[in-house]
Amino acid sequence: MPIKPITVACWLLVYMVIALLPMMIAMGIERPAPRNLLVEMGAMLGLLGLGMLATQLIITGRHRWFAGGVGQDNLLQFHRRTGIAAWLFILSHPVLLMIGDRQFVTWLDPTEGWLRASGVIALALAVTVLVISSLWRKELGLQYETWRTLHASLSLFVVAGGLGHALMGKHHTDGLLTQVLLIAVIAIPLFLLLETRLWRPYQLQKRPWRVVESEETRADSTDLILVADGHPGMNFKPGQFAWLTYGDSPFSIQQHPFSIASSSSNPGHLEFVIKEAGDFTNYLSKAKPGDKAFLEGPYGVFTMDPKAQRRAVFIVGGIGITPILSMIRSRLDQHNECPMWLIYANKSEEEIIMRNTLEAFTEKLPLQVIHVLSDPSEDWMGESGYVDGDLLDDYLPEDAEDIDYFVCGPPPMMDLVEPELQKRCVHSRRLYSERFNLV
Repeated sequence: MPIKPITVACWLLVYMVIALLPMMIAMGIERPAPRNLLVEMGAMLGLLGLGMLATQLIITGRHRWFAGGVGQDNLLQFHRRTGIAAWLFILSHPVLLMIGDRQFVTWLDPTEGWLRASGVIALALAVTVLVISSLWRKELGLQYETWRTLHASLSLFVVAGGLGHALMGKHHTDGLLTQVLLIAVIAIPLFLLLETRLWRPYQLQKRPWRVVESEETRADSTDLILVADGHPGMNFKPGQFAWLTYGDSPFSIQQHPFSIASSSSNPGHLEFVIKEAGDFTNYLSKAKPGDKAFLEGPYGVFTMDPKAQRRAVFIVGGIGITPILSMIRSRLDQHNECPMWLIYANKSEEEIIMRNTLEAFTEKLPLQVIHVLSDPSEDWMGESGYVDGDLLDDYLPEDAEDIDYFVCGPPPMMDLVEPELQKRCVHSRRLYSERFNLV
């Protein structure tokens, strides 16, 4: 669903309050005598950085109560930016302390206290590795599973170690009440991290799924079909996604988010179209009927009501077609005859995923499919180049209040399409978008 400004404002306020809690506790319970301005600024930036890092554990925990309606893709972008800010605050913390008072240099001297010195250095290195490995995972050649394990381990160490470091500082955390409240505030995100990593997989054991079909399709992708094993399945809205764990146990680092491509009318029979990405996705085509899998979800606000009597425009790129497949199939099951337009961008003809399926839809529904290739062959008779304003003018109907727009794909495509739709005066309440880069 389109994001409401009031929703964003409310959750930003919630985030700020949670992130500021350590600093508020340190300043508001037993306020000590003030010190040098730079020293106090450094101390506060350290507490602020700790609060922000602790809040990061909540943001990434896929908690339905946190930032509902904002969307996982938007939360991920927010998580990355606030993580960088927290990193800068934490690195500024010792610099300002040492500039304001040279005595703080002894915190780095192991002869003055090896535990304190090694802790400070380890925390600075850990948070730096945490940020760099997240921003440049692919450039560093880190497999997703390796990065996910590293990210969770470093996050736990940095937040728990940061709490210990704050308590060792004592000037603002010397009082018993202050220490108890600070521990409680930081313990909650740590508990939620354990809930995500341990309790949820334990619960998923009771709701297994079975593979009924796994077939290699076009563009190095796999069509994976699962059926619920001993339970009703997963009720979802067209366009949502689930986290898939393949294997006999849900306690696995190999958990990836994939959009559901099947109709929402059958919650016990789910289909995923998964593009090989160099990680465990390469092995899904070798899955055999009867193999076990686990699903956590559904998630996402990029959704459609298949019963709504509204026209729909889909503008997608590459594997971004998967949530659109669910929307079209759900409309077909609901016998919804409202017109639809699909503009589907790919690099080459061979990379058009589920092409035959899309063509079959055009025979059953009032659906027009326009393929756009950025690197077509010489015998390609369709559109070539990129999805720009001229192409939209050629194929889309005049904008009206009964048209909803669904845009999904890689960020470069989104950056081209969204401004063009704004030029066409498409209202934000009718524009649904999801950037396909959750991992």
